Amino acid sequence: MYNETKGYQLQLEECAMATAVRVSDELVSEAKKISRIDHRSLAGQIEHWARLGKCAEENPDLTYSLIKEILTGLEELEQGEKTEYRFG
Repeated sequence: MYNETKGYQLQLEECAMATAVRVSDELVSEAKKISRIDHRSLAGQIEHWARLGKCAEENPDLTYSLIKEILTGLEELEQGEKTEYRFG
């Protein structure tokens, strides 16, 4: 949502709780472009970046690719898309 005096405010949702957060116009512009490519909402894109950043800070030895794979796997588990891993 854009407000002339306050700039952009996003409604970020977590467990049915929404919080207004001010972010720069530059971040919103970048998130809009990437959100269209990745088929996410604007808030969803910024939440995605926040999750990646949080995970990177908590696990500084992991690569971006590995972090993204881990988060993708966790999302697949939550959506019920799990299969048993077989070694060999």
